[in-house]
Amino acid sequence: MGKRLTQIATRTGDDGTTGLGDNTRVPKNHLRVQALGDVDELNSHIGLLLCEPVPTEVRELLIDVQHQLFNLGGELSIPGFELLKEAAVLQLDQALATHNAALPRLQEFILPAGTRAAAQAHICRTVARRAERAVVALGNQEAVREAPRHYLNRLSDLMFVLSRVLNRMDGGDDVYWKSERLARSEAENA
Repeated sequence: MGKRLTQIATRTGDDGTTGLGDNTRVPKNHLRVQALGDVDELNSHIGLLLCEPVPTEVRELLIDVQHQLFNLGGELSIPGFELLKEAAVLQLDQALATHNAALPRLQEFILPAGTRAAAQAHICRTVARRAERAVVALGNQEAVREAPRHYLNRLSDLMFVLSRVLNRMDGGDDVYWKSERLARSEAENA
């Protein structure tokens, strides 16, 4: 692993390159750097979500997710290195099963709305999908383990489920898309 940051403004990136954890330099628009940036942005959005009131078990889960995303970023910054463990993916699978079991079945698509915390969880979901696409693109060019891709895929799913959990925190509900099918169904049941 590379050195810890002791100086932030090094000016070494002024030429449009950045250093990876193995001390190689690549262009700042390299697929690896794009994937790293998307993972970093996702972690930042989860940090913003943690500024909202969320249930203790959700808070603890998201704090662990932030640490795992740091591991994922570390792995992406050092080609061929492994930091993100398969157990992290299994933890997301378990959290998905637990939280999803407590939710009613979806009748229609939902909008990324509701409470502030739920809306922020939806932003996390979409950034996780972008990070996943960036890791897939990188994997099409270079060797990347499956765990990072699996983790981001599960995390996006989890953020969707957590948005529904957070919308229900104080007796709320999902914000449903007003589709023609739903309108017909409501008219028939009225």
